[in-house]
Amino acid sequence: MVEITRKQREIQQRTQEILRVAKPILIAEGLQALTMDRVASHMQYAKGTIYNHFPNKEEIVLELAIEAMKLRHKLFDAGASGDRPARMRLMTIGVACEFYTQRCSEEFQVEQWMRNANIWDKSSSERQVIIRQCEAGCMQVVARLVRESLEQGDLPALDHLSPEEMVFGLWAITFGSQILTASSPSLEALGVFDPIRAIRIHCCRLLNGFGWQPILDEHQYLKLVENIAAEYFPRFEQIQREHR
Repeated sequence: MVEITRKQREIQQRTQEILRVAKPILIAEGLQALTMDRVASHMQYAKGTIYNHFPNKEEIVLELAIEAMKLRHKLFDAGASGDRPARMRLMTIGVACEFYTQRCSEEFQVEQWMRNANIWDKSSSERQVIIRQCEAGCMQVVARLVRESLEQGDLPALDHLSPEEMVFGLWAITFGSQILTASSPSLEALGVFDPIRAIRIHCCRLLNGFGWQPILDEHQYLKLVENIAAEYFPRFEQIQREHR
């Protein structure tokens, strides 16, 4: 283990304190309300001290997003673990996605802020690289399950699609639907009364359509997802606590 100096430890602690102060401002009031002056005032530091850690507020947002995406990755890894069939573990990752958006809603919101072009364009290439690595890491967890099922014959060969492209389709359904669920005020007016159930059914039909074994009818799938959620939510809560 690499020993860090007292000075390095103090820098790390101050960086975490900046993030702790900035996060609720961003979540509750938005990017405009998050200023270096305000963070410095909350911490009772000179503004220059904040600039010693982050060159601008956009860098603070990206660092918050990196922390959020690391949590998502941990939840994915937990869902993918074990010796159950790969499709069952993929469903557990789906439950992890639901947990993340519902129980880690602040982290989920930070991810949305990170995708704002104004924030991204003002952030450093170093943090942009880390963000890309975080996204790739989550995708690779799922892509490994796809490759495992292909090798074991539980999933027929993917015509004209790579494993990553298949994962992209699942990502589009789940992530896109979860953004709409979290942000749209008119779902019920549009006839969508249980968006989580709808997402689950879409995923079931997609996986069945690929011929991914075991094939499950919608009733079986929904019941199994509920069982998985009951089994894994305590574990996910532990991961969330430890991450903080």
